[in-house]
Amino acid sequence: MTSSGWEFDLGRGMGILPRFDGETKKKPEPGGGRQVPVEVVVRRAVERLELPVPLIRTSPDEDFVQVVHVPTWIWVEDGTWEPVSVSAAVKGVKVTATARPQKALWSMGEGGSVVCRGPGTPYSDTYSPKASSPDCGYTYRRASLSAPGKAYSVSVQVTWDVEWQGAGQTGVVPGLVMTAEQQLVVDEVQTVVTR
Repeated sequence: MTSSGWEFDLGRGMGILPRFDGETKKKPEPGGGRQVPVEVVVRRAVERLELPVPLIRTSPDEDFVQVVHVPTWIWVEDGTWEPVSVSAAVKGVKVTATARPQKALWSMGEGGSVVCRGPGTPYSDTYSPKASSPDCGYTYRRASLSAPGKAYSVSVQVTWDVEWQGAGQTGVVPGLVMTAEQQLVVDEVQTVVTR
């Protein structure tokens, strides 16, 4: 089975539906008692998925100032990084689709980016305040004073792949994307030397 795919809009993300060998892009004829093609049911199942919008968290907290040359921990809330499943059935053809997050692409606002293969690690007191995140972090090089609103616009794009099965077939719909954005103020801390 090969798949060149069809693009479609989920309203909150984009995806590609598989196209199978020998298929054309026409819609099935209504009625006639013929079985509904499995790709039609796959499309319906994928469109019914309600993928969560990622919830951005940082340490220092996103509501406070980040500091130049001090590691910023970044992560998305665990509840927005869990598998989501749904089923759809049309005229006896049932498909179950399960979406799983694959990676998070962070754009940090000053030109840098980070790719994380998981949600990231929430900061806790068990880590040193100067420690870098073990799996998802960034260190700012410049303050955000010259940025619009004196803050960097930080965004995260979480990419999901959907595995589906039904009518004796299986497949993957790759590349559904959910995004979120957050403003972060970054400043420099001046060291004062006293004698």
